[in-house]
Amino acid sequence: MISSKISSNLSLACFVATILLLASNMHCQAHLSSTFYAKTCPTGLSTIKSAVNAAISREKRMAASLIRLHFHDCFVQGCDASLLLDDTSSFTGEKTALQNFGSVRGFSVIDDVKSKVEKICPGVISCADILAVAARDASVAVSGPTWTVKLGRRDSTSASKDLAEANLPLFFASLDTLITGFGNKGLSERDMVALSGSHTLGQARCVTFRDRLYNNNTNINASFRTTRRRRCPDIGAGGDDNLAPLDLVTPNSFDNNYYKNLLQKKGLVSSDQVLFSGGSTDSLVTEYSKNRNLFYSDFAAAMIKMGDIEPLTGSSGQIRKFCNVAN
Repeated sequence: MISSKISSNLSLACFVATILLLASNMHCQAHLSSTFYAKTCPTGLSTIKSAVNAAISREKRMAASLIRLHFHDCFVQGCDASLLLDDTSSFTGEKTALQNFGSVRGFSVIDDVKSKVEKICPGVISCADILAVAARDASVAVSGPTWTVKLGRRDSTSASKDLAEANLPLFFASLDTLITGFGNKGLSERDMVALSGSHTLGQARCVTFRDRLYNNNTNINASFRTTRRRRCPDIGAGGDDNLAPLDLVTPNSFDNNYYKNLLQKKGLVSSDQVLFSGGSTDSLVTEYSKNRNLFYSDFAAAMIKMGDIEPLTGSSGQIRKFCNVAN
């Protein structure tokens, strides 16, 4: 009788231990780590960095494009490289969503990076992680902040144009809409204003800022408006795809001029200027305009936080061989 009870207790103890071990493993799998590829692909990150630096050396604008890719990916289904998927017979992907079409670019650079990584470590580094690392390396390449990228994301097997259009910010969004949208992703107002500072780089199409130039008489600098109209005629006169730098002063350097521009009512896109328009984010814009180091620090922290949005880990998703198609 005693022997039977001991045996039963031992069995129960073993069962509990097994459950705890499994739970521990699942807990570990669900967390990203900066050393995730230390043993499986020790030269992977340096390979990504070299390819990113080469791409930006060829075209400075690519830095902004690579940072934008990571942002536009994470806001739809989480940071899972769904943005990179081409349309299939079973889904329409995110590339043609209103907020992406004609705006996001750099896909060929990511494909090139993936090809180089696959040669040294086949089937190891995900496209989602490549996007995260490339964004950090792009920032550093143009004198921006650096941060420790957490790794271990896996790639999705599907994408959704509808989800992209529902989740990505629009260029004419109000402040309340932006705050809600970022808040839905677990990002604070400070995170939002800091991340918006990436618009110190890159360019925008006329179609995204035309309304600000021709239908806004109060919240735009008059001389700035006149200058911008030269490359962006009023509706009906063409020029939709004409480009203008988001920061006219230092368009290829990562700095805090973006915020200085907003103080002067020289934000190119309405969803930028709305950050300094008498609302709750005015003080943050002022802070960052005066303190570049604070902006850099908050931007780095926000990028890490954004990279944590709903990643696929463990056995979820897959490691794509080619970033534009599922295996």
